[in-house]
Amino acid sequence: METRPYVPWELMNAFLIDAFQGYGVPEADAAICADVLLESDRRGIESHGCNRFKPIYIDRIVNGTLLPVTKVEIVKETPTTLVMDAHDGMGMVASHQMMERLLEKAQACGMAGGAIRSSTHYGIAGYWSGMAAKEGMIGITGTNARPSIAPTFGVENMMGTNPLTFSLPTDEEFPFCLDCATSIVQRGKIEYYAREGKDTPAGMVVSRDGSSMTDSQAILRALVDGTAALAPLGGIGEELAGYKGYGYAAVVEILSAALAGGQFMKALTGLSPEGKPQMYHLGHFFFVVDPDAFVGREAFRKTAGDICRALRSSQRAPGCGRIYTAGEKEYLTWLERRDKGVPVGEAVQRELLEIRDRLDLHYHFPFEG
Repeated sequence: METRPYVPWELMNAFLIDAFQGYGVPEADAAICADVLLESDRRGIESHGCNRFKPIYIDRIVNGTLLPVTKVEIVKETPTTLVMDAHDGMGMVASHQMMERLLEKAQACGMAGGAIRSSTHYGIAGYWSGMAAKEGMIGITGTNARPSIAPTFGVENMMGTNPLTFSLPTDEEFPFCLDCATSIVQRGKIEYYAREGKDTPAGMVVSRDGSSMTDSQAILRALVDGTAALAPLGGIGEELAGYKGYGYAAVVEILSAALAGGQFMKALTGLSPEGKPQMYHLGHFFFVVDPDAFVGREAFRKTAGDICRALRSSQRAPGCGRIYTAGEKEYLTWLERRDKGVPVGEAVQRELLEIRDRLDLHYHFPFEG
């Protein structure tokens, strides 16, 4: 049962846009950024929603590691490919421009791919692949990030949580959307645990001596100073196939950096050798495939839907109520929250009020009474 107060979607959207503008983000760009954050909360992915508004975006604009005005440069372009340099502006803005262009190219040529270098956090990866699914096309994307994953048999954080994300259109009310990190847990989830005063479950984070860490605040500090690392998807070592998560994380790292000629791994810490804040220089990659170039969009959607329905109707394990397919839980969360709004915990409430008062914005939130 949800006990946190809700903020109506329209109110939160208007506030986020005004707040972004208050920190120098142009209005049209602010609207994109607000929608990406709120889409996370619509899907129940709170580690990337309003929880991250201040610490990942506003605080970085203030400390100079994220530029509020995004000046996207076209580095190279062909009929089916595009390489951009975001010049350390808003990653969400550059990614939106990329996907709009790739959708046009894929519709004309059947497929298209692109990469962005010198970018910043681009929100939930599923937002970008989902732009393709909304148009009846297949979307694939990934991004590198601050080092936090240790390779199999290692304890040093070398790669980011590096999501490898797919959105596939179906004939149902929602697409098949697999949007998850290649680590066993996301840094954003640990940030969420820390903000809520919760421990991180054992077995997800390894210290330099090989032991498991659970103190969320201590983990976040240790990830920054390099004395802890996230386990790859599957877990530590080979017994539970952690090498698979390690391998996929490396695929994302290579594609995010090499396709655009960008930086990678230890160059993405956001800290200089002297320990001072610096630009993150992240990389993202995107692919769009139009099923019309194969069997047709409707045929693809039906087959994809048939597969999902068959999976959900298969025999369940004892005691399990139902089987889900990727993207279904997020859709159900949206149905539950659609008329209620964004649930906001006490830590985020304080941040919203702090930003409102600092910018002298005239908003009153339901949680104020």
